[in-house]
Amino acid sequence: MAAAFIDFNFNKQVLNAIADAGYTEPTPVQQKAIPPILNGQDVMGIAQTGTGKTAAYVLPIIMKLKYAQGEHARALIISPTRELAMQIEENVQAYSKYTDLRTVVLYGGLGPKTQIENIKKGVDIIVATPGRFMDIYLAGHIHTKPLQVLVLDEADKMMDMGFMPQINRILEIVPRKRQNLLFSATMSDKIHQLAGNFLEFPTVIEVTPQATPAQTITQKLYYVPNVKTKINLLRRLLDEEENAITKLIVFCKTRAVAEDVYKYLVRKYNQKEVKVLHANKGQNTRINSINSFKDDEVKILVATDVASRGIDVSNVSHVINFDVPMVYEDYVHRIGRTGRALQAGEAITFCTPAETYYMGKIQKLIRQTVDVSPIPDDVFIEETPYEERQDQNREIDLQKRKEDPDFKGAFHEKKTMSQHKKFDAKKLKANPRLGAKNPTKKFKKKH
Repeated sequence: MAAAFIDFNFNKQVLNAIADAGYTEPTPVQQKAIPPILNGQDVMGIAQTGTGKTAAYVLPIIMKLKYAQGEHARALIISPTRELAMQIEENVQAYSKYTDLRTVVLYGGLGPKTQIENIKKGVDIIVATPGRFMDIYLAGHIHTKPLQVLVLDEADKMMDMGFMPQINRILEIVPRKRQNLLFSATMSDKIHQLAGNFLEFPTVIEVTPQATPAQTITQKLYYVPNVKTKINLLRRLLDEEENAITKLIVFCKTRAVAEDVYKYLVRKYNQKEVKVLHANKGQNTRINSINSFKDDEVKILVATDVASRGIDVSNVSHVINFDVPMVYEDYVHRIGRTGRALQAGEAITFCTPAETYYMGKIQKLIRQTVDVSPIPDDVFIEETPYEERQDQNREIDLQKRKEDPDFKGAFHEKKTMSQHKKFDAKKLKANPRLGAKNPTKKFKKKH
């Protein structure tokens, strides 16, 4: 195992860039991935976010390409979201600063004109989201013949987001003879299948047990009855840990919840201290929100899962899961925003009765039991409104039905007589031939 970056035989340009980035020693994923990548092997890396995997593949790519050459890209890095694509491109620029390598980033959400112009100036490394890459390729602006290295980053997220058709098309248009690198935080059946199609005799590296949160993260769980109590608890934690919470991401399951939490926090603090990030926000707003948070201009970022992967923000002291994620792997990605680069971090989850099922599945996935903390005495516990209680009961019924298809549930009780009458009247109206005297009887006879 390499104890220092110099042991990889990187050239002076790469080593200087590493020193500028403030890295002193390689992380476990870098120790395991860099040698086989430099050796030209296909690599499959199971590594969660925050382990330094971007540098694990970008540094050897820069070392292999060395300098600008020709007009067309020799390395292609595909990522699921524009935020992650931008983050990777930033890293490539930083690590290649002492070379003349040219990098272009391609993503949707804005017109392709500038991106196409950048490609035409000459490019060595393309970082792209699958859809935008295919659009520009089909328009005739990308030549894939010179490609030597293809990277699929956050492959599991690409599966979840339904990018498989685009990935298959990309695999059809890139040269057969190339080096392939695939990175994923989790190892699902779909990833196994993709690896089988994509990689040839790969070196498989797994730096932490599958879907295990970093050891530096302290996890806490609060069982709360409803959304209003979640808000009260959030306020209490922010007040109590004012000194401890230096940088916080609050994750919400929907855009609507994210907006509500954001509006509440803006009233409590002010707009200068809080930003919100979700898919409904315009491209520039999203970039500004991330940059403000990254540059310590704002203390709190409220986000949906669009931000849970690949946004490399250092020194995030806390993550609060305002809602339990329904995609279990997203829990690992959310809490992976803190505790990065061996720093300590805290991940706190609020869980209602309807979310207990998902929390159980998450704990099974991460092979850990998250410590339950009691709600502090001075947090006001709200009564659950009727509508929210009904929604929770419906959700619990659905969960029980998932586990046991024969489960009837509280919402599957026998219809009352008045409901029967309404039902019969509707049937009769739809089909008068059933007869008016005893529609139910005739209906049964007919069927």
